[in-house]
Amino acid sequence: MTRFGGRTAVVTGAGSGIGRATALRLAGEGARVVATDVVPERLAVLSSELAGAGADVVTVAGDVAEQTTVDAVLRATGGTVDALANVAGIMDGFLPTAEVDDGTWDRVLAVNLTAVMRLTRAVLPLMVAAGRGTVVNVGSEAGLRGASAGAAYTTSKHALVGLTRSTAFFYAPAGIRCNLVAPGGVATNIEAPFRSRLAEERLGPVFQAVVPPIATPEQLAAAITWLLSDDSANVTGAVLPSDGGWSAI
Repeated sequence: MTRFGGRTAVVTGAGSGIGRATALRLAGEGARVVATDVVPERLAVLSSELAGAGADVVTVAGDVAEQTTVDAVLRATGGTVDALANVAGIMDGFLPTAEVDDGTWDRVLAVNLTAVMRLTRAVLPLMVAAGRGTVVNVGSEAGLRGASAGAAYTTSKHALVGLTRSTAFFYAPAGIRCNLVAPGGVATNIEAPFRSRLAEERLGPVFQAVVPPIATPEQLAAAITWLLSDDSANVTGAVLPSDGGWSAI
């Protein structure tokens, strides 16, 4: 398939997990990929793999929560962005409100929400000028309920739904679409230990009772690339659960 032939796509968190699977799929479908990740070694592996397959890839190592990284990504695009996949995210140790520390709160909101806003804000003028563009944000089941993560992560993912819908509303007349994929459990290298006894007591039984089987990153990449492609041309402002049916419970 060549749904993205001649197009430039930016992918955050591209060094592993959902981001890596999304970058590989976009490149396989003809996109020029600008990939960013906080771990340079992961990007080097991705770049080598894609270059070996004849794909066009540019990598930017850095913390997406830093404006300098956003600026570097924008320069790497060469002034054209057709698609943006905001995938990078971190967990919060499942810390409830009374236990969450300022450092965890600030860092989780910075990566999961503020970084998404900044990069989307950076590419929107390019998309507006081109009269087209697609943005997909990776949310979470935690953005649909209160019993999936700690206070910081849950807040960040709920807010991301609002950012997605607001962006979709304001920029639809300019030919830009913005949607969100809400995964359940996915087999990635994101560490998610319980750092709270209360969280373990409250969430443990819930997870055992209702959480469906863990998804693969490739399954999420399929949903993300569909929303980024013209196949979903009539879809914007949508929240698409890709969670094995968790959201139906």
